[in-house]
Amino acid sequence: MQDVAVVGVGMTKFGKLLDKSIKDLVREAVEKALEDAGMDKKSIQAAYVGNAVAGLMTGQEMIRGQVTLSAMGIDGIPIFNVESACASSSSAFHLARTAVSAGLYDCALVVGFEKLYDKDKKKSFRALGTGVDVEMFRSFLEQLEANQKAGAKILGEGSGEKRSVFMDMYAFMAKQYMERYNLTQEHFAKLSVKSHRNGALNPYAQYQKEVTLEEVLQSGDVAYPLTRMMCSPIGDGAAAAILCSKSKAFQYTAAPVWVAASVVGSGIVSGDTNDSLTQRLRPKAFDMAGIGPEDIDVIEVHDATSPSEIMTLIELGLCPGDESPKWIDEGYLEIGGKLPTNTSGGLVTKGHPVGATGCGQIHEIVKQLQGRAGKRQVKDARVGMTHNGGGIIGADAASMTLHIFKR
Repeated sequence: MQDVAVVGVGMTKFGKLLDKSIKDLVREAVEKALEDAGMDKKSIQAAYVGNAVAGLMTGQEMIRGQVTLSAMGIDGIPIFNVESACASSSSAFHLARTAVSAGLYDCALVVGFEKLYDKDKKKSFRALGTGVDVEMFRSFLEQLEANQKAGAKILGEGSGEKRSVFMDMYAFMAKQYMERYNLTQEHFAKLSVKSHRNGALNPYAQYQKEVTLEEVLQSGDVAYPLTRMMCSPIGDGAAAAILCSKSKAFQYTAAPVWVAASVVGSGIVSGDTNDSLTQRLRPKAFDMAGIGPEDIDVIEVHDATSPSEIMTLIELGLCPGDESPKWIDEGYLEIGGKLPTNTSGGLVTKGHPVGATGCGQIHEIVKQLQGRAGKRQVKDARVGMTHNGGGIIGADAASMTLHIFKR
C-alpha cells in the first residue's frame, strides 16, 4: 500500500443555484480542482462520483457520473457512481483513496454534487426522507418512543412535509444530551452564532452574514430545542478533490495533504442511543493515523443541526462531555480556540447539498492545512479531520466516514 495525497480541490458556492444544471455544477468544481492541482483532465485515470438524490430531484438515474463528466470531456476512464445519502462524496473519496493506495491508479478524481432546490419544497423533503428504512422507520420510532418517558414523542406534526424527518431525530438526540451534560438551548444557539461568524468569512457559504444569539433563538421553532438558524438549509452545489500516489504528488504540488486515515462504517438497527456509529469508528480512524484525539488541530463535523456539532465532538473523544458547556461558553471551538471546529461555517451556514457535503468538508481541511483559508485560517494547523454521516438505520447513522489529513 502506498501513501496518498490530495493535490487539488475545488468547489462551487453552495446555495440556491436555480440557473445551474448538475452538469454545470460538476464542471465548475472539477475545473477548479484541476486548476488547483495544475493538472490536465487527461491525467485523470479514474473518477468516483458521489450523489444522493439526483434521480428523485432531476430524473437522472444510474449513470450520473458518466453524464456529468462526459459533458466536460472526461470519459473513457472508469467512472464509479457512489450513493450513500449525505455521506455519498466522502464514501467516494474513501474508494478513490483505497484504489490509489493499492496502486490501481496514480491519479483519481472525486466529485460530489447535488441539486435540492425545487419550486415544490415538499419534493426536497420527500427526497431527503428516503434516507431511512422506509418500510420500518415509523414502526421502529413507535417502539423507540414506547421506551421513553410517558408522552415523549420523536416525530412531531408536519415532519416530512414542513421539514425533514431528520430534524425530529436530531431534536430527540439533542434533548438527551441536554439532560446528560447540562447543555441548554442557549449553548446550541451559541454554536449557531459561531457557525454564522465563520460562514461570513467563507465565499463558498450559502449564508455569509453574522447573527446574534437573540436572532438565532427567535428565528422560528423547528422541533425543540432546534430553531431555524440551528438547522442546515437544503442547497445546490458541488465539490471535488484530486488524489495522487506519492510517486506523482510532487509533480503537481509542493504542499500535498496526506490522507492519514480513511474509515467507513454502516450503522446497526438498535434502540441504544448511547452506542453510535461515530463512537465505534473513532478508534479505527485514530489507530490508522497513528495519533490521538489530542493531535487534531482543526475539524469539520456533520452539523446538520447546531447541537450535532458538540454531540459529535463528544462522541469522537475530542471534547469531554461534562466540560462541553464550558467549551462552548469560553470559545474553545472558535477559529482561535483550543479546537477550531467547522471553520467553513459548517452545514448550518455553508449549506448542505447532501451529495457534495463530504467533499466540501475535505475542501476546507485541505485549504486549512495548506495555509490557504484566508480570514478563516487556523494558526499552525498540521492535522485535520472530517466527520460525515448519512441516513438513519434504527437510531444510528446509516453510513459514516471519518478522514484524517496531515501536512
